[in-house]
Amino acid sequence: QVQLVESGGGLVQAGGSLRLSCAASGTIFSINAMGWYRQAPGKQRDLVAGITSGGSTNYADSVKGQFTISRDNAKNTVYLQMNSLKPEDTAVYYCNANIKSWGSRPLDYWGRGTQVTVSS
Repeated sequence: QVQLVESGGGLVQAGGSLRLSCAASGTIFSINAMGWYRQAPGKQRDLVAGITSGGSTNYADSVKGQFTISRDNAKNTVYLQMNSLKPEDTAVYYCNANIKSWGSRPLDYWGRGTQVTVSS
């Protein structure tokens, strides 16, 4: 069984920074792409940033130059460094990973989410 556990969310003032972490654990053979999504109240869940196993990254236009995604393959962990935070960045942030477990095909897994609140 595979689990994704996020951490690092919280309340921050506009202009501040937060670093989210997401650690994958369980019967993992390999991890392909990993990413961060966010969902604000009343809105759909949208991709914020993604990173391949080789380190290639992609970002939503709204966070380019503001957020940085990275991963530590040895720790099965993906990070999201969020700088110059704005009230509109307030959302629940979810970690996603495409993971191949022993004896199964790759599947998408989700964390439970971590709340990020940016006050003005």
